[in-house]
Amino acid sequence: MCGICGFTGEVIDRNETIHKMTEVITHRGPDSDGFFLDDRISMGFRRLSIIDLEAGSQPIYNEDKSLVLTFNGEIYNYRDLRKELIAAGHKFYTETDSETLIHGFEEWGTDLLNKLRGMFGFAIYNKKDGSVFIARDFFGIKPMHYTLIDGELVYGSEIKSILCHPKFVKKFNTRALDTYLSFQYAVPPETFFEGVYCLLPGHYMWYRDGKVETTRYFEARFNPDESLTEEQAVDEIEKVFENSVNAHKIADVEVGCFLSSGVDSSYVSTYFADQKTFTVGFDFGLKYNEISWAQRLSEKIGVEHHTKIIGSEEFWDAVPKVQYHMDQPLADPSCIALYFVSKLASEYVKVVLSGEGADELFGGYTVYNDPRVFKVYQTIVPYCVRRGIYKLVSKLPDIKGRDYLMRATHPLEERFIGNAFMYNMKEKQEILKDPSIATRPQDITKKFYDRVKDYDDVTKMQYLDINLWMVGDILLKADRMSMANSLELRVPFLDKEVFRVASKLPTRLRVNKHNTKYAMRKAAQRHMPEETAEKEKLGFPVPTRVWLRDEKYYNVVKDMFNSDISKKFFKPEQLIAWLDEHYSGKEDNSRKVWTIYVFLVWYKIYFGEDEK
Repeated sequence: MCGICGFTGEVIDRNETIHKMTEVITHRGPDSDGFFLDDRISMGFRRLSIIDLEAGSQPIYNEDKSLVLTFNGEIYNYRDLRKELIAAGHKFYTETDSETLIHGFEEWGTDLLNKLRGMFGFAIYNKKDGSVFIARDFFGIKPMHYTLIDGELVYGSEIKSILCHPKFVKKFNTRALDTYLSFQYAVPPETFFEGVYCLLPGHYMWYRDGKVETTRYFEARFNPDESLTEEQAVDEIEKVFENSVNAHKIADVEVGCFLSSGVDSSYVSTYFADQKTFTVGFDFGLKYNEISWAQRLSEKIGVEHHTKIIGSEEFWDAVPKVQYHMDQPLADPSCIALYFVSKLASEYVKVVLSGEGADELFGGYTVYNDPRVFKVYQTIVPYCVRRGIYKLVSKLPDIKGRDYLMRATHPLEERFIGNAFMYNMKEKQEILKDPSIATRPQDITKKFYDRVKDYDDVTKMQYLDINLWMVGDILLKADRMSMANSLELRVPFLDKEVFRVASKLPTRLRVNKHNTKYAMRKAAQRHMPEETAEKEKLGFPVPTRVWLRDEKYYNVVKDMFNSDISKKFFKPEQLIAWLDEHYSGKEDNSRKVWTIYVFLVWYKIYFGEDEK
């Protein structure tokens, strides 16, 4: 697991520049660095040694050294591909998965990508024609960012590297602020830095003659097999998941596992007998502390369990550091909890497995129940009447039933933009100093819904989350928070063979009246107590709503809302109205308040007085 960066063209001191770009991502690979420079390109690399510890340094070359590779990720089927390439006449000089990529690219070109099983972001430079090929894995587990400056390419695993380039002019991207306010993250491929883009999952790009051309090579499409029985589905899930976990455990160093109270990480951990698992929680009762659940399971499955309680001050003090490592603001407070559990794990192991992706692939989020729960109401009550009811109940206090009537009003394509929905267009216009930048979030999601018009509503929601929420939130924080602690995080649910099985499950085996992630839970139940396998989805609960009703943290946020930075983008009186409404207990505005607060903290670091 590593970090890569590079640029084409000339700067005053190319050697110093590539070293600065590489040094700023040292946390991604503290074990060693590597560089390649010729008259057309400068490439940098930081290494976290996982496989072939002695000989795995990069850059990696093919036989005649005409191709140069830097690579971030892991290829789990590299041994099989290596055998195939040796049989085809290729000569290897290391035992790394990295070298398989460069010989595979030489042999198969872009067809290599669909042969891979793993997570990756890599760059290959061709000395002969000066082209640069960059690819990102199927689901976006590993990051890749790029920009063009006067026709020259600058790229990196993290945006920090690009910011170090002397010709890059840092400029704030207001389009990203608009999407962030609705989605709680900047919707890819845009970033908060004007002109810097995120290479989308399942895409590769060519840089040739001063131009970038991107191509999609993989799309997560669902093809349900209605003839599949429950028993057949559970058998297939169990078999493919065990195979994936075993593949993801391949390493020349010790591998551990995150463990929460939920079924996803618990299922992974059942394959870690006599190994180490890690859990964090908050001292706010059972709702915000999963340690006791995880401890009970760890005793039953026989793992060495390590835990940490995160204190309130510790959490709030970590916000700036976390937002620095995120590169872009992310209003998901669980990213801070993820930072602490990664820090805990890094004290014991170099690699952990985690449960990301299970909800998107197998239908795990509670919101996926909505199409079933809303069906009768939406069938009986005409849309025009539902809209009238919406207007009435939206003026009521936060009482039981109000949320249901509001959420059930609109068709899926209007109400669901993903797992997080912060501010709608009207609300954005109310708080923004320049309301003209506000757009409808539904304009972003429409292009995804248009691609899956024939899917049922649950599958549409999964497709949207795989392409937006999972990329912009789940996997972004997983990569950044683990790498901030020089820890490799692997996600066995986001394996293309696991997806092949998940993609053919009928909707009834994903979400039904019994539970979400129905068939996957049944597979997990074969390995753990039923109470864990059937436990309600919690996510990673963080007590932000409690803290924001504490005078101390209320004042911390209020001061930020009254700051000069806040006044640059927002109407402070409107922000404080949201904050006061929450503080008084009239409404739960914690997520909306946190979204603005996190942005302001991030902006102060990257564009304000503290940016150095």
